[in-house]
Parts: sequence; structure tokens; C-alpha cells
Amino acid sequence: MRSASVKTVVESFFKRTWRSRGVAATLLWPIATALQGIAALRRELYRRGFLAVRQVNCMVIVVGNVVVGGAGKTPTAISIVQHLRSRQMKVGVVSRGYGRKSQECKEVFATDDPSDVGDEPLLFQRKTGVPVWVGQDRYVAAMALMAAHPDTQVIVCDDGMQHYGLWRDLEVCVFDNRGGGNGWTLPAGPLRQPWPRASVASAGQDNNQLLVLHTGATPAFAGFTAHRTLADHAICSDGSIVPFEQLTGLHAPSLMAVAGIAQPDMFFDMLISRGLTLASTRALPDHYDFDSYSNSTPKGYRLICTEKDALKIWKYMPNALAVPLVQTTESSFWQALDHRIQEHFASQLSFRHGHTTT
Repeated sequence: MRSASVKTVVESFFKRTWRSRGVAATLLWPIATALQGIAALRRELYRRGFLAVRQVNCMVIVVGNVVVGGAGKTPTAISIVQHLRSRQMKVGVVSRGYGRKSQECKEVFATDDPSDVGDEPLLFQRKTGVPVWVGQDRYVAAMALMAAHPDTQVIVCDDGMQHYGLWRDLEVCVFDNRGGGNGWTLPAGPLRQPWPRASVASAGQDNNQLLVLHTGATPAFAGFTAHRTLADHAICSDGSIVPFEQLTGLHAPSLMAVAGIAQPDMFFDMLISRGLTLASTRALPDHYDFDSYSNSTPKGYRLICTEKDALKIWKYMPNALAVPLVQTTESSFWQALDHRIQEHFASQLSFRHGHTTT
């Protein structure tokens, strides 16, 4: 827990630093400039073909962000998968599987341990039921998915906007209320790369094939919008539903909220806005493994957490409650997404028949 506390303090420092171009950010700016020089060189190597970009035989949609931390990438990717499935499309997901102990390329199953496959890929599999593969190299993971599920039409790549080795046909970049922060790149600011970005056309990056989605209440620049809130119920480890009405009032349990996500305070605030009283809260680092957490929960508390954290907590505390996140995206985003998907498959059909589009 001590190392987790140190990490939390460091993360808090940078979150404060990235709000403005103050003294701390200015002192870090030379480091950011040097790192971006290396990143720019890497992009140039891909542009000139010194580093290979590889394609798979299906449409690839990359969902990611250029701002470090939880902007809403995973809920957005899940909602896209669910949308495509509602249109009767065969969909798969590839992910690096951040935080997992295993390094092998493998398929994710609902019964897997999150420490082996990663918490977000496991959440994808359980929420959508589509084939999910994890691998350090997303192209290798995509090829493995296609080999196991050759009827796949669309692969949604969870994160990977800066992973140029896999060709993409469409990108969705997600921002939250922070926008671009102070406008500087890591570690002086929250950006992984300058925004607007310097695209890599050889990897399929094209501003006409980029959709920007804002999950915060106050978009900093043009793009589509989505609203995030919590469901009006919690879920038990056996899948049963607990309405929030049972968690309020005189006889309600004392709730201790924990969150090992990028922005834990946002989760706590959303619980309170839903009318829940939190006796205690505990913010933990993103992707926290919870292996030793069961011994640090005070007696008499009912633990409440996110769905992602519950995948790891339930192994030790099956009595914990998970609250689903609900994301509602404006209809114009889905229209734009569908339009680009239709264009992609129309161009592919035209190419196979020996025609070209103008």
C-alpha cells in the first residue's frame, strides 16, 4: 500500500502541474521537448518506410486518446463494439492488455484472471461477448484474432493511436473536461503528442478519417459529445442487481468506495450525485491489482467500486458491489461513424470488382 500511496502523490502532482504553464511545467518543458523530438523521429521513420506498417484483411478502428489518463476511451470503445454488433457486424477487439503479468499473445475468455489478460480486455469480453485478443504487438494480436475468427469484419483496437505498426482505417480520439490541458506534452503537460497532431499517412492516419469525441461537459474544441453517468444500480459478483434504493436510508450499509482508475474522484462524485452516502473513499493508482487489498478494508463496510476494479476485487471480496458506467453519445457521432464504415466497405467492394472511386 505504501508504494501505491507514493504513486498516488506523484500522479496528483502532475495533475496539478498540467492545468497551467506554471513554474513546475516550465521546468519540465525541456524534457518534454527532447522526448517529442524522439517521438517525431519515430513518426518520420514510419512515414519514410524504415519502420513497417502492416495491414490485416478487415477494417481497423483505433479508439484512443492523446491525453494521458482516463478520458473515457474504454467506455467509448465498448459502446462502438455494441453499436456495430447491433448492426449485425462481426466485430473483434485487440488490446495490449496493460498491467497483465503474461506477455503472450492470447485470446481473452470470460473466466480468465485479469492479471493474465488485463482488466480492460476482460471487461471488453464480459460486456460485449465478442472475440478479444491481447498482445504486445497489436498487429500480431489482430492476425491471431483473424485466424481464429476469419469472418471478422471490423477490429476495434483499444488504444494504439501512437502504435503506427498497425494500419488503421478510422480513428476515434477521446477527450474529457481537461481538453488538451496546458497544451504541452509529457512530462510538462498531459499530451502524449502535440494537438492538433502530426498524422502519419503511411499508417492510415487521415484527418478525414478521424472522429473527435468529448466525454466532458465543456468541450475545449470542435467534436462530438458524449455524456457519462452511473447506472441506478450496483451489480453483485453473482450477477444479481442491487437498486440504489437498497443502499440509502437508515438501514443502508456503510459504503466504502474504492477506485483504481485514472480519475477516482470523478467516480466518487458520480456516486454521491446518484444519492449515495459514502462513509469512506480510497483512491488508488490506475490498474491497481488489489492482491493485498482485502486485508486493508475496515470491518463493517460494504465495498463499492467500478466494474473494472470489481474484476479483481471479487476474487478476494465477493460481497463487493460494482456500479456500471453508462455513456450516452449524441446521434450525430453514430451517423458519422456509420457513414465512414459504409464508405470503407463500398471502396473495398469497388476495388475487388476492379473499379476505382473518384
